[in-house]
Amino acid sequence: MSDRGHRPPRALSPLREHLRETFWFAPAATLVCAVVLWLVASALDEQIIAYLKDEEAYEEIRDLVSIAEDTKTIVVTVSSAMMTFIGVVFSISLVAVQMASGQLTPRVVRIFVRSRISKLTLSVFLATFVFSLLVLSSYESTADPRRVVSVPFLQSVLTAVLVALSLLLFIAYVSSTLRLMQVGPVVDRITRDSFRVLGRMPVGRPEPEAVPAETGVIRHKGRAGVLRDVNVVRLVRAARRQGTVLRLIPRLGDFVVPGTPVFAVHGGSAPGRRALRYTVSVGVERTLHQDPAFGLRQLSDIALRALSTSVNDPTTAVQCLDRVVQFLAALAPLPLGTVHHRDRTGAVRLVQPVPTWEQFVDLGFEEVRRCAPDSPQVTRRLLAAFDDLVLLTGPERQEPLLRHRALLVRAVERTVPEASERAFALLPDRQGIG
Repeated sequence: MSDRGHRPPRALSPLREHLRETFWFAPAATLVCAVVLWLVASALDEQIIAYLKDEEAYEEIRDLVSIAEDTKTIVVTVSSAMMTFIGVVFSISLVAVQMASGQLTPRVVRIFVRSRISKLTLSVFLATFVFSLLVLSSYESTADPRRVVSVPFLQSVLTAVLVALSLLLFIAYVSSTLRLMQVGPVVDRITRDSFRVLGRMPVGRPEPEAVPAETGVIRHKGRAGVLRDVNVVRLVRAARRQGTVLRLIPRLGDFVVPGTPVFAVHGGSAPGRRALRYTVSVGVERTLHQDPAFGLRQLSDIALRALSTSVNDPTTAVQCLDRVVQFLAALAPLPLGTVHHRDRTGAVRLVQPVPTWEQFVDLGFEEVRRCAPDSPQVTRRLLAAFDDLVLLTGPERQEPLLRHRALLVRAVERTVPEASERAFALLPDRQGIG
């Protein structure tokens, strides 16, 4: 358990998220399902022929053989064309993803990798190809209804169903890929993912709860990489069995190298290495599974690229700022600080650091604010954002917002010498320049 208001994570949650970050699992599982489906359909076709033979319905068998021969041409065409179709479709998709990553940020590639429609489309395409090849192996050389053992009638019907499903998914996939090249849908997807993480984020406390004195540290011994997530359930269980308290030292998103202290042990000896297996996940890049700050990082990156001299697209930066304000407004009433995860008895077993309100505000505004003075559209939107958030927050959280506002005003005053232009750039506007 953790502090009140937070639902304890599921034990398989990290594994589920790691599989979603891969592009191979769903197609591989679907190929296995395609083979199983073919085995079942083949067995049913054999049972149909066996039943008709028992009933001496040879005319019906002859009709099934005739239908199967007519559909064989379709199955051959599907099996020969599907792999080429897959190659062309996904080659175009990779070009679209490359363009999106160049225009927005390389981190949008994770949206494509995690996309359910992308994985489902590839899975069904591959399943159709493999299933059609297996169906071809079911055709028999004889057409004599008394000697035939199996007629791939049901298999041919399923092949047609898979082809129809592939066409429908192709339409949905093209639509999804085109949306990936648009700024609005991309920032909306990042925001929705961030809110999903925010709903799972453990509730912190401004003041840390007292824990026993530190008695040791546990160092990272795996590969170097970004701390992507921690398995809270396993860690609480390991600390409870050991009768100790573990404190996570790095924050989610920090880069750790071998030898880096990962856990501090309080009030007892450290759990064994076996008990701590699979409790910390380190990868090559951050994920949004347990890291709400990563959403703000992506929005900030897109805004910064839009404000660069090579792109010069302040409207995109304003769209990103709209979502930053939306996220911070939802974060404003939440208690932030150190999180204490508890076991079933209510005893603290895991202490986890969470970014503070000031750190979230700095992440959302600091870099964009530094690049904004030359763009009146962005400065006006930033000023409106600060004013709106000040109204939504209590006095204890207004200081970083007022600080960023004052710094922005001073930067504009230094950058824009003309008084009328300066007054225009310092006029708050939620649309930038409406």
